[in-house]
Amino acid sequence: MSPSGDLASSAAFAGIVAVGVTVAIERFGGRLGGLIGTLPSTIVPASLGIYAGTASATAAAASANGHHAAFAAAMGAVPVGMLLNALFLLLWRELPPRLPAWSLRARLALMVAVSMSLWAIAAIGVVLTLAQLQAHGLTVGLAATAVMFVLGVGACLTSPPAPRGRNPVNFGTLIARGLLAAIAIGISVAIAQAGAEVAAGVASVLPAIFLTAMVSLWLSQGEAVPAGAVGPMMLGSTAVAGYALLAAVLLPVLGPTLGALASWCIAALGLTLPAWWWLRARAP
Repeated sequence: MSPSGDLASSAAFAGIVAVGVTVAIERFGGRLGGLIGTLPSTIVPASLGIYAGTASATAAAASANGHHAAFAAAMGAVPVGMLLNALFLLLWRELPPRLPAWSLRARLALMVAVSMSLWAIAAIGVVLTLAQLQAHGLTVGLAATAVMFVLGVGACLTSPPAPRGRNPVNFGTLIARGLLAAIAIGISVAIAQAGAEVAAGVASVLPAIFLTAMVSLWLSQGEAVPAGAVGPMMLGSTAVAGYALLAAVLLPVLGPTLGALASWCIAALGLTLPAWWWLRARAP
């Protein structure tokens, strides 16, 4: 497939799977829905697109080792980006009670501006730092995953109630979620095709889905539903980081299709399923 075909297919698939995230939270509640919504989804087409993109970027050197190293650098950056997203989610639970007593939409606009500004500043710092640590990308990614797991467990232990949504989300909101996710993944694949692997890894986890989930749930269900989903989503996000680390190793060995499938199954069964069992055991 051509680079433009990789970009389009990755973006389109990401948009489709993104639509289900808040639907899961609304239907199953923040606990189970948060975990389902953070199963490795958009990272799968992103990893395939980045794998193809890094192959194109290193084709001139005709070096398989160079391709695999570039891909590993991008995938090693994903857990660090997901750690940023976990902190982004935590902001959506901790900051709203401290916002001014303005109208709902004004508070929401302020929340979006503050959370995205802080994420962007942190992401720029991460890209600049990781660019100096590419040789240790997977080690840094593993450390970030461990930190995210600890933060996720802590957030679940102090999580407020996680109710189900009571109001349906309109079709326009669903389309907006899908479009934002498609744009984010398309950008990450395009960056990878340009040869900026670390930036692509961070861009692949741009919190488009988390942002649209928080905004649409806030507007349609009130503040309680998204706040209750934050802890499980933070914990569930470790599966995305786990998928990226596994993909860095398995895609070059097994090939894109089988490598992605194996990485997804291991991440889902090894991280998401135990988290669900634990949260279910803690449920009142």
